[in-house]
Amino acid sequence: MAVLPILRWPDSRLMTICSPVVKDVSALAADMLETMYAAPGRGLAAPQIGALYRLFVMDCTWKEGIYAPLILVNPEILWRSPETAVGPEGCLSLPGLTTQVARSKAVEMRWSDLNGVVNEQTFTGFAAICAQHEFDHLNGVLTLDHLDPATRAAAERALA
Repeated sequence: MAVLPILRWPDSRLMTICSPVVKDVSALAADMLETMYAAPGRGLAAPQIGALYRLFVMDCTWKEGIYAPLILVNPEILWRSPETAVGPEGCLSLPGLTTQVARSKAVEMRWSDLNGVVNEQTFTGFAAICAQHEFDHLNGVLTLDHLDPATRAAAERALA
């Protein structure tokens, strides 16, 4: 396993829609988990390390000492709750920047694990925020894209 470099905005790969996974990505997923923990983050999408695949990893409780890593291959959002909440989000590709983003309070997702087994789960709370954030990365969407033009311009100046 290896800790990989994390791409930073404005790298164009971060704004790219990713391709479905059609090969074994177990080594890549292991490297992504190691990279996420070392960063230290709670989620990491494949495009953030330059692999333009529909794959992300997340572990929302490890910083509290409860390791529960998830590897989501070709994830889909099946349902989003109509109830939303606005809260702070950081991103490993936007270091030092925290933005206020509106997200659904719950999402139901379907994905395959590394063995091809299909999983479905409803995420709530912080896990729902994390899953939506990482899913956005697979579609070339950053937290910056959720901001109004003036707030985004200020955020881009702060990053530059």
